[in-house]
Amino acid sequence: MPDVLGPATLGPLRLRNRVLKAATYEKRARRGLVTDELIDFHVRHAAGGVGMTTVAYCAVAPEGRTDGHQIVWREEAVPGLRRLTEAVHAEGAAISAQVGHSGPVADSTKTKLPALGPSRSLSLQSLRPVKAATPADIDRVVQAHGQAATMAVATGFDAVEIHLGHNYLASSFLSPKLNRRTDSYGGSLVNRARFALRIMRAVREAVGDRIAILAKLSMDDGVPGGFWLDEAITVAQWLEAEGTVDALEMTAGSSLLNPMYLFKGDAPLREFASVMREPIRTGVKLVGSRFLREYPYQDGYLLDDARQIRAAVDLPMVLLGGITDRQIMDTAMREGFQFVAMGRALLREPDLINRIAADSGTRSLCNHNNRCMVTIFTGSRCVLTPENPPQH
Repeated sequence: MPDVLGPATLGPLRLRNRVLKAATYEKRARRGLVTDELIDFHVRHAAGGVGMTTVAYCAVAPEGRTDGHQIVWREEAVPGLRRLTEAVHAEGAAISAQVGHSGPVADSTKTKLPALGPSRSLSLQSLRPVKAATPADIDRVVQAHGQAATMAVATGFDAVEIHLGHNYLASSFLSPKLNRRTDSYGGSLVNRARFALRIMRAVREAVGDRIAILAKLSMDDGVPGGFWLDEAITVAQWLEAEGTVDALEMTAGSSLLNPMYLFKGDAPLREFASVMREPIRTGVKLVGSRFLREYPYQDGYLLDDARQIRAAVDLPMVLLGGITDRQIMDTAMREGFQFVAMGRALLREPDLINRIAADSGTRSLCNHNNRCMVTIFTGSRCVLTPENPPQH
């Protein structure tokens, strides 16, 4: 069994350990550019002991943002991105950029541009129409992923994580519920997966083996009629056959239709409503429990589904979902996963990995009340308060 805190290889990359800081939107960029606050955020995680930290979320096109301030890959962003990667490297960690297009999850009231989807629909985020992507839009976004990956190399990133999950644009094409197209990008799984596979080919062609390439792929949208595990297994096998990825990170849920399906634990409706604008704020108060549902939390909650992908491919895999202590990390290694990705536990305690290395019995303080999710709207940190006590 690999030592989760020992050195590991990911594609062409050598990491000091097998723990990745998962992509969690920081809301610390401004006007699409890196800030000192964003750098400090990732430096804290690098200094805290992770093998690699992931910057979330770097859009390939202006309309592909979920927030008007998110980083967009362009020349103006290069100096700040270089400062960011250099600062993380100085702490001994690697750094990855999560790359993608938010598609129907985009808030067009903030981007000031029409959101894109596989089919025309109404955005739940902006209450505005989502435009059906044309063949020209598809070609443009595919090319933009390759260009973004090239810029990631030039700015010092060690890896890119391509977002194929959560009903962002590539994932929405995979979803039978959202994709009602009748052309070569709709209908059968071969057609619905065509866009995602083209994106991954463009990225591999752009960077070769200069940096590592990960794909974040949904196993289950968490909604009736959505993308499901049996199809995810097939897509994972296609990705492996094409040689376009160095590792798979499996995820779940739809940021568009069922966001809490990924996180499990509490659904803090009052806190969510407090940071929403009207009329969405009133909607969350009145019917939010139908959209922000609560699911029971347990450590390693995506393991049962992810092990089915694990059995179907030989690619290195990253286990995400409820990674909080050394025990579940070791379980992942025994199950054949090469890496683990941690989100909320590290938002609470950026130095958790160093403390686990010093004492393997260290327990995370995260209690999975999910109030940290509200920080994506405020840019604040997850901290201990009387209302947000440690787990015992």
